[in-house]
Amino acid sequence: MKSPAYPRLDGLVDLACRDGVDVRPTLLRVLTDLYVQKPTHSADEITQYVELALGLIDTVDDATRAAVAASLSGYAGAPAAVLTRLGMTASASRPAALPDVNFAAPAIAAQDTDTDPATESLTDLFFSSSSEDRRLILLHLDAAATTSVRLPAPASADVIKGLENAALQRNTNEFSRLLERTLRLPRGLGARIAADASGEPIVVAAKALGMKAAVLQRVLLFLNPAVGQSVQRVYDLADLFDELTREAAERMLTIWRDTGAAAAPAHQPVYGQDGKRDGRTQSATHRDVRTSVQQPARLKSTR
Repeated sequence: MKSPAYPRLDGLVDLACRDGVDVRPTLLRVLTDLYVQKPTHSADEITQYVELALGLIDTVDDATRAAVAASLSGYAGAPAAVLTRLGMTASASRPAALPDVNFAAPAIAAQDTDTDPATESLTDLFFSSSSEDRRLILLHLDAAATTSVRLPAPASADVIKGLENAALQRNTNEFSRLLERTLRLPRGLGARIAADASGEPIVVAAKALGMKAAVLQRVLLFLNPAVGQSVQRVYDLADLFDELTREAAERMLTIWRDTGAAAAPAHQPVYGQDGKRDGRTQSATHRDVRTSVQQPARLKSTR
């Protein structure tokens, strides 16, 4: 299956060798998204796509077939053999008799907690911002800061493996629980991160944990359909992950942690010279961040 025509699929193909992980729906969806991104294809690329797609279509669920059909319906170069297998015609502007599929992530109900109103508003502002504003906020956190952040050691290999396995199994409850415990997040925030339809919060958590880029991409593809159904969104988030520093991720986590009572230290973000938590440094971090979060429109992209 590995081919220079679709080099970014190698990680997904490798996943097929793992027990209990069915990558066929995601593989077909990613393969199709990559195919329609190019206006024209060589004969070899067309042949490879057709062979792979025909071998996968009958093995996936209705929701995946609907997503693939929707991607191909507006593409002029959609192969006739694939359209026929999907119950479409080459002249059809949209797939026939497709099920009504809702790819949106489930809403997470707000939970009542005893929080600092100023800190809570910063967190809510970040989660309600657009993808571009979130990116600008994250990439300017370090520039706006006047205090340093002591970075903790990266999460253990077992923790990273546990998060990846939960994502591959689409077990959002286990993923959220492990994320909250490892990063000392307030109860319910792990679920909010996992269900976020844009994906930047997962990037922040992954960077703080020291997760590898390849693992993050698999998490993004599998954990949340609202993110994973768009290959371009996954690539954009991967680019953000490369640009984001661990220091900036820790600064954002400091804000998130203070939206509610946190557990005993398991992932300590800020230390004083005596090795204990430095409350003055933490307060300064909040002041540093507030300007960047509250004024994203004034920031310039670093790209």
